[in-house]
Parts: sequence; C-alpha cells; structure tokens
Amino acid sequence: MSGDDMSPGGTSPDDASPDSPSPDDAHDPAAAGDPGETAVQIAARVGSGVCPPDAAVARTLRRIDARDHELGAFRRVRAEEALREARGLADRADLARLPLAGVPVAVKDVLAVTGESVRFGSAATSAAPEAADHALVARLRAAGAVIVGLTAVPELCIFPTTDSSFGITRNPWDRSRTPGGSSGGSGAAVSAGMVPVAHGTDGLGSIRIPSADCGLFGIKPGRHLLPGDGGADSWYGMSESGPMATTVADAALMLSVLAGDPGLAHPEPAAGLRIGVSAGTPSPVTRLASSLADALEQVADTLLRAGHQVARARVPYPRNPLGLLARWTRGPAGQARTLDRRMLAPRTRTHTAIGDAVERWGLVKDSYAQRIEQDMRALFADFDIVATPTLLRTAPAAARWSDRRWLPNAVSSIRYASYPGIWNVLGWPAASVPAGVHPGDGMPIGVQLAGPPGSEATILALAAEIESLRPWPRTAPDYAGGVRH
Repeated sequence: MSGDDMSPGGTSPDDASPDSPSPDDAHDPAAAGDPGETAVQIAARVGSGVCPPDAAVARTLRRIDARDHELGAFRRVRAEEALREARGLADRADLARLPLAGVPVAVKDVLAVTGESVRFGSAATSAAPEAADHALVARLRAAGAVIVGLTAVPELCIFPTTDSSFGITRNPWDRSRTPGGSSGGSGAAVSAGMVPVAHGTDGLGSIRIPSADCGLFGIKPGRHLLPGDGGADSWYGMSESGPMATTVADAALMLSVLAGDPGLAHPEPAAGLRIGVSAGTPSPVTRLASSLADALEQVADTLLRAGHQVARARVPYPRNPLGLLARWTRGPAGQARTLDRRMLAPRTRTHTAIGDAVERWGLVKDSYAQRIEQDMRALFADFDIVATPTLLRTAPAAARWSDRRWLPNAVSSIRYASYPGIWNVLGWPAASVPAGVHPGDGMPIGVQLAGPPGSEATILALAAEIESLRPWPRTAPDYAGGVRH
C-alpha cells in the first residue's frame, strides 16, 4: 500500500493481522470495547519477555481496524511495516532496558518517518517518501516504540478542528463533534483506545485543545527542551512536539524519551505548591461557559484540600491580540512558500496571504513577546503554577470547516480556543488535564496548568496528583465497554 492509499479506516483486515497470531492475543476484546494496556504496562510486559513485541502491535492494529473507520483518526496506517519492525525488536539484546519496548505509537502527520510522506493535511504537499526519520521519531524508535501510523491534521495545522482534503476526523466521545486540532487525529486515536500514546505538536494549543476535547492528558513542553530547528515548520519557535495519553505516567514516559531526559518519566511529587487560579478570559470578545468555569473551581478545591496554597490570580493577557494573531498567520505562510497555493483550501490561502503581509510589513515584533514575558514573570513571582480553563466551550461540530471562508473559521477559533496561545508566544510549558464532563452535552472538559521555563516536571507531578484525586476515564465511554455517566 502506498503512502496515500487508504481504505475508510486507513487499513484493511488483512493488513491488521500478523501472519501467526500469538497465543497472547487469543482473547483480545478490541472490537468489543476495551481501552487496552497503558504504554507503561506494554513496555513492562514486552521488556520482561511476557509479551512479544509483535503481539502488542497486532492488538493495536486490530483496534485501529475495528474503530477508525468511523473516526478517521489516521491518514495512514503502517500495518505491514509496523508488524515487521515489531518482530525485529525481539532480536534486540537491550530489549529489557528500552523505556518504550514494543509500545505502539501514533505520530502526527508533520514529522518525517522513513519511507512515508509528510502531508501536513494538504493536497499541495509532496507525496514523496521521506529518506530518514525526524530526530524525534528516531528517539522514539531507539527507545523501542513502533510507529503504527500517521494521524490526521487540518491543512497546515492552522485551525483547532480537524478536517482536510483527506477527510473529517471525529471525536470518540461524540462523533458529531470534532476532536479539536490541530493534533485532532492523535487525540481521537488515543481517546478511542486505538493507541496508548500519540505524538502531537502545539503551535497555539494544538496538543492541549484536542486533549481537552477528547478527555486526555497532553503537555506542550517549553522551548528548547526538545530538538527542533525553529524554522517555519515550527512556526518560528512557537510550536513544540509533545505527548498525548490517557494517563500522566504514559505522557511522562513518552516526554522523557522525546527530551532525552529519563528523569521526566518519574517526576518527584510536588508538595505545597503556590497555585494561581484564573478564570478570566483572554479577550473581551470571548465568554467562558459556566460549566467549564465550575470545573476549574472543582479542581482548585481539590488542590486546596490536598495541601497546596491556592489563590485567585489574574493572568496578564495582552490587551492587543494582534501580536498573537500576526504570529498565527506568519508561521503557516512560511510553510506555504514552497507550495502551489492554488491547491490550498480557500481559508488556507487567505490565512497565508495575511501571513505574507504580516511578514512584509514586519508586524511580528520581539517587543510584543518581551512585554508579555515581563508581565508573566511578575505573576510567577507569587505562583509556581497557574491553572486556567483549557477552552472556552466544549468541542464544535465535526464538519467541512475547510470549505468555509476564513473569517468564520477565525471567529470560531477565537471564541472556542483562546486560552492556550499565550504560552506558545512565551515558549513556556503548559498542559491540559481532564477535569470532568459537561453536565449538558456529556463532553469532556480540560483544565490548563502552565508554568515558567523548566517547570515540566512540576506540571507532570501536579497533573499526576490531580489524576490520583480525581480519576478520569481512560478512553471515551463507547470504547471502554462502559456507559457514559
């Protein structure tokens, strides 16, 4: 199967089955609704020799085959390749020491994977296969991970809903809703229990938005923690790669591999943190839904009872949002310079044309980010971590947003997902933590935790504490054999 040949679910039943199923697979309940093992559990079983690497991957491929036809999480499933690579892992002498031994991982369709094309959700990009792995993919493979597929994104990863010329991606919690974006395919794949962990990128919330929409934990690390070139593909330093997972432990493990820092896999518990809680909106034209504000209050009460110092905070969002909007258009415009823009969706053409003007007129000023950083450092003189809502409302409809004009897309994005972007301008770490479900529509809600440079371990530790005190479902109810409450 070539890089762009797809059945409705991205694979076929024959592709998803190993030649000789292991006895360990005999009672696999994939199609019946099962969240599967965590990445930590898979690595432990494979590393100890209890489970062959190809058995773990075969189970994942069966889940993808059973579930993705109705979700569209994957642009490309690497069924045959993943099984072959998993079998090769069994010969590694260091298998027992690999942190991600045999763990099936999905990679967002923005990183080079040897032999695969990188499409960025766009028909204007090249279908030619890549000759080498991106540095982060190489780190995942070196740690024993098996890349099972490339996940769907909106064109050039611009908007917080996931649809493109390759199809519409749907939310496992409610298939009439989007899983968010731009890492929407990764969010849907993890939330439906198809893979335990997935890679995402976050340029203005693109890990945190789908994590909130899909009931997951996802973290955007701070600038320079992971290897990257800071060019147009990373939106000139605004975008960072990071993990999306059903548990904090899985995300911490994957982040430790991406960062080359084993210590991040087991962050020390953080006691007595000074936590600022802010429900203020980033703009006077936005409004926070009351249920999402209530969820933030409930998390704050939990942290207060756990012994942390919790107080109200006012996040100094910039009064003029044009500096952030300029950066939002400039990054994709840089990516589009080598593309035939006639092949882009109309909203993308408009977005990149605005970005061209932003670049031409020099509207991206370092002073803008410097003023925000000065104000934020004053805030963090009083707090270790700041908690805000992740989103202003729950997920919008799954639709052909790419067929709509630019302005309705931009307005919807601002009214729905304005909280995350400021942390990308700063390049500081931030994460989304599941915080319950909306009492009306049953959709998941996220709370954002953000901190100063170098606070990734603190964010992970605090998120793990929230998880222990306020456990969340590992997958969407329809994919866990359970009933939505």
